[in-house]
Amino acid sequence: MLCPSAPSERDGGTVHGSSLRAALIQLRVDPDEPVADRRERAARMVREQSAADLVVLPEGWPVGAFSFDRFEDEAEPAADGPTAAAMSAAARDADVWLHAGSVVERAPGGELFNTSLVFAPDGSLAATYRKIHRFGFDRGEATLMAAGTETVTVDHPAAVIGLATCYDLRFPEQFRSLVDAGSRVFVVPAGWPRARAGHWSLLARARAVENQAYVLACGTSGSHAGVPMAGRSAIIDPWGDVLAEAEDAEEQVLTATLDLAEVARIRDTFPALKDRVL
Repeated sequence: MLCPSAPSERDGGTVHGSSLRAALIQLRVDPDEPVADRRERAARMVREQSAADLVVLPEGWPVGAFSFDRFEDEAEPAADGPTAAAMSAAARDADVWLHAGSVVERAPGGELFNTSLVFAPDGSLAATYRKIHRFGFDRGEATLMAAGTETVTVDHPAAVIGLATCYDLRFPEQFRSLVDAGSRVFVVPAGWPRARAGHWSLLARARAVENQAYVLACGTSGSHAGVPMAGRSAIIDPWGDVLAEAEDAEEQVLTATLDLAEVARIRDTFPALKDRVL
């Protein structure tokens, strides 16, 4: 399900709220934990964030972003699979908007996608986003999964939110497209490895600065198929300042309130986006 693109900020956009309370769940992925148990644990943690306006889970947490040998067996329908059912109920119980991270989706034609799920507070599936940039350099995800082809925004009551996933963070063109669709906030769930943790932090801040938008970058803790995760989840403001950051890769919840008026203020007082040529 693709949400219609919102009007561009440069064209006035739509009227939204002035603030957004965000909660990022840096969920631990334990390879020995049954997937059903992890779903239950994730749902419980979502329900504990009922004070938030938006809750975010990381990429690929049901299986593990690097657990390539399990993709085929654990693939599920995006709209009505077991993860969607659990997350829909959790969003409804907590009365929150929920970006439920991503699952290994099995499409009707049999292809696999790395697909993000976003639920409204009534539990309805508000949007799905199939990851456009697949990681692996002709291995792993890049060979096992099909690529998404559409950028996606969500018209949250507080702001238009642009969706991206993990490796997408390295491709600034995608975020420019999301800005043109009206995004003031980017949500980036990830299963980013510890070996490149510095890139994760640097790129998340760069996407915030160059697009003058908030970035909610939600990583995992633990390890995926023996690959240690970076953690380092962060909430970054449109000036590139870090409002909250996980200093390690332990399971934890980050919270911050986003002052959405800051986006307009920064874009007005330092109007770099208006000088775009390409």
